[in-house]
Amino acid sequence: MKRENSAVRVATIGFAGKSAQSFFDLLRNAQVRTVLDIRLNNTSQLAGFAKKQDLPYFLDRLCNAAYVEMPELAPEPDLLKRYQAKQLAWDAFTAEYVELIARRRVESNLDVDLFHSACLLCSEHLPHRCHRSLAVEYLNAQWNSRLTITHLT
Repeated sequence: MKRENSAVRVATIGFAGKSAQSFFDLLRNAQVRTVLDIRLNNTSQLAGFAKKQDLPYFLDRLCNAAYVEMPELAPEPDLLKRYQAKQLAWDAFTAEYVELIARRRVESNLDVDLFHSACLLCSEHLPHRCHRSLAVEYLNAQWNSRLTITHLT
C-alpha cells in the first residue's frame, strides 16, 4: 500500500568515527528497518564492519534490518576524486552532485516507500559535508517535503 500523503521517516548515518557498537545501537534505537547504502566504495578494507559483504548479516542479526545497495545516489568516481583531492570546493561538489542525481532522475526512479524507516549510509562521520545530506534534501524537495529527516551521529 502506498503512503501517498503521509510523512516518511528517514535517517542518515556515516560509519567513520564510530565503533560497531555505536553504529548498530544508533540504527536500532532509531528503529531503522532498511539501510540504503549510497557509498561509491563499499567494499574497501577501510569500511571495516560496514563492508558490503558483512553489513547485511550484521544488520539482520543486530537490528532486524535489511540492506539495499543504492548506487544511483552515489557520486561518480571522478567527482568524488576531485572533491577529495581538494580540486573542488564543497559548493562546486554540491552543484555537480545535485546535477548528477537530477540527470539520473532519482526522484522518479526510486520509490518513496523504500525510504520509510530507512537510513542512508555513507562513510563520512558527520552529515554536513556529505552527499547523504545532499541526496536526502534533494529527494525531500522533489517529493514535496514528505521526508522527516534525522541525522544519526
